[in-house]
This record gives sequence, C-alpha cells and structure tokens, in this order.
Amino acid sequence: MDQFIVRPLFGEGDVGVFTITNATLWMALSVLAIALLFIVGTRGRAIVPTRVQSIAELAYGFIHKMVEDVAGKEALAFFPYIFTVFLFIVFSNFLGLLPMAFTPTSHIAVTAVLAIGVFLTVTIVGFAKNGAGFLGLFWVSSAPLALRPILALIEIISYFVRPVSHSIRLAGNMMAGHAVIKVFAAFAPLILLSTIGIAVTPLSIIAITAMYGLEILVAFIQAYVFTILTCVYLKDALHPHH
Repeated sequence: MDQFIVRPLFGEGDVGVFTITNATLWMALSVLAIALLFIVGTRGRAIVPTRVQSIAELAYGFIHKMVEDVAGKEALAFFPYIFTVFLFIVFSNFLGLLPMAFTPTSHIAVTAVLAIGVFLTVTIVGFAKNGAGFLGLFWVSSAPLALRPILALIEIISYFVRPVSHSIRLAGNMMAGHAVIKVFAAFAPLILLSTIGIAVTPLSIIAITAMYGLEILVAFIQAYVFTILTCVYLKDALHPHH
C-alpha cells in the first residue's frame, strides 16, 4: 500500500496543512492538463477541428447533454461546476495510471471534499429555490399515510449518507484497482528467482495487462458515475417533490 502514502514533495517530516505533497503535485498536474486541453487545444477554434479540439468539444457536449437530460434545462446554470468536477476526476484517474504516478482520487481526503462540495451545493440550492418546500423531498406522498413518517426517516438518513457513499465509491474503486495491479506485479520477478517463475511470471504479466485495461475503463466510468449522481442530486434539489 506504499503507493497510496502521502509524502512531502520536498524534504522529509510530517505532512502538515500547508505541506506540498505528492498529492498536491498530481492534482496540480491534473489542473494543468485540463488547462492545456481547453485553453491551448481550442484557442484556434477551427471550423475543421484538430484532434485536441475534437476531444475538448466531445467532452463538453457529453457532459452538457448529461446535465440537460438528467436534471433538466434549469440545471444548465450549474454546468460549469459539474463539468469542472468531471474533468478533475477523469484527469486525476488517468494520470494516476502512469508509472510512478500518484492517484489523488484514491484518497478519501480528496473525494470527500468533492462529495461534500456537491452535497452542500445541492442542499443550499434546494432551500434557496424551494424554501421549506425542499423538505418535500423526504415526504413520499404516494405512499400510504401510515408509512410516510417511516419512509421520511429513511429518506433523511439516505440523504445524509449521500456524501459518504459518493466519496467512498470513487476512492474505493481507484484504490482497489491499483492495489490489485501491484499484487500481480509482485509475482513478475519470480522468473529471476525460481523455476516456478517460468510459469508464474507470464501469467502475472497477462494479469497486469488485463487489469490495466480494466482500470482505464474504470477511470472513466467512475468519473461518469460521480458526475451523473451529481446531476441526479441536483435534480432532486430543483424538483424535490416525489
């Protein structure tokens, strides 16, 4: 699990609040990569787009359509925020697949901040737009009257668990995939140490390759899941009544 240890980028010692760490570096690289893609890659705005411009336009259109389809046109006011969250997660995930890289999204400290940001935004928007009517989100009017108080309690608990599940899902998936790759990688050098390695090493290399391919898919899927759940929560804030 040493690949997940947060270390000071300069010198040794404890990690403090303002310490620049390996996590800081790779989050900064993610932001830089996003800037290069959308500022440098699209500054020409050619009618016949370059490959970089095409990627930027596809990403923009993909998330724009997701927000509109899931949360409605009213939610497009929050598109810049949702798009930024998606880009940060997807770039952090993919950069974390580079050899010797650090994956910020494998840490609850990072994903929890993202999830709490979504939770607070949705809650504030819900009350700002609907006032006390936002509480209708917890009152299942279609259920029998006797069950409504019980369902309301369940809905309230479920609502406050959202940032926990939202953050753990992303961090857990990213950590698990990297840990499995590291386990398989530990068997790769056996060919240099024993005869059993003649059979084990090729199998471990195949397993690493397969897991790496799966992690490329997971890196995108987890960013997509985090983003679409954000859209679902935003829809609840804008239209809280069941």
